[in-house]
Amino acid sequence: MPHLPLTDESFREVASRYATGVVVVTTTADGFDHAMTATSFTTVSLDPMLALVCVEQDTRFHDALCADPSAIGQRWGISMLAADAVATASWFATKGRPLHGQFDRYPHHRGAETGVVLLSDSLATMELQTTTATAAGDHTIVVGEVLSLAVSEELVDRTPADDEGWPLTYWARRYRNLSH
Repeated sequence: MPHLPLTDESFREVASRYATGVVVVTTTADGFDHAMTATSFTTVSLDPMLALVCVEQDTRFHDALCADPSAIGQRWGISMLAADAVATASWFATKGRPLHGQFDRYPHHRGAETGVVLLSDSLATMELQTTTATAAGDHTIVVGEVLSLAVSEELVDRTPADDEGWPLTYWARRYRNLSH
């Protein structure tokens, strides 16, 4: 296996070989709903239930989620996208899109625990509250305690072997569908 130079492009190329799920992260700040598409989401702990997301520091979403230097207590949501949600993922990955009306074309509801927007067509959702936020290079690692969990009613009795309920994934710099 040939070694690559330690450049931004080489790092992106190697990192792109790791397949990840795709989520939309949401929060509310200053009376506006904010959202971003993320592939850097993972669960961290069962006791207590924790998950994390990595947020680029030079973004409007970072300002909303991490406005306070420690960001402790900020509430946010995770919507896990289904394989047919490429347009959704692309839209919420678009930098500079208008805040007002950004959810209009996507079915959504407010989380009962946090009031943040959650996408109704998701495979599953979580509501979280930030417990730690740590700067790491040009990103901030935001860890949150899980306040609520939900799974699509259509998927409750299904198994991964069923034809429906496949997740949207990201691999080699493209959205992918595992069912194909």
